[in-house]
Amino acid sequence: MQNSTIPLQIAIFASGAGSNAEKIMDHFRDHPRIRVGLVVCNKPQAGVIRIAARERIPVLLIEPDRFLRGDGYLPELALHRIGFIVLAGFLWKIPETLIGAYGGRIINIHPALLPKFGGKGMYGNRVHEAVLAAGEKQSGITIHNVDALYDNGAILFQARCEVVPGDTPESLASRIHQLEHRHYPRVIEEVIDSQNIVKSQAGQ
Repeated sequence: MQNSTIPLQIAIFASGAGSNAEKIMDHFRDHPRIRVGLVVCNKPQAGVIRIAARERIPVLLIEPDRFLRGDGYLPELALHRIGFIVLAGFLWKIPETLIGAYGGRIINIHPALLPKFGGKGMYGNRVHEAVLAAGEKQSGITIHNVDALYDNGAILFQARCEVVPGDTPESLASRIHQLEHRHYPRVIEEVIDSQNIVKSQAGQ
């Protein structure tokens, strides 16, 4: 009997250069059950838009009023049949409208070991600067569910790296990026599989 499972469409929300988004696209390019169906971006000049164009993935550019205080672009997500949302360097807080519609199906990656060094304004080199200023011996990444608060949802996965003498925010960021690229695509797939989202979508 032929497998009639329809690939799950995931949306990548990103604000920057898109290195994590690119690794996710690479991972799922020929995947039989999961596809990147949309890139959602809040910055017209972001590098992730060029990556999406190269991969022929549609891009949705969003504006703050509608996203944060309106319908969260739910009609557009529905049009693209998005069943799962991945945040990859997306700097806006996710509105409750979106959390309500995609409860348990939005995940984020944070460049530190939560619950330390998270919260509003903690992104990019600000995180690494705080880690170094605190004299931490280790840093790493945290992949977590998204809820109504910054960096607050249930932790799904963590990976660690050493903070070495002489580290700068840039050198620490480089090792953190390696962890992100190595683990995030795999964990996305594992989370989707564990929730049987592809199977449940096919049965709708």
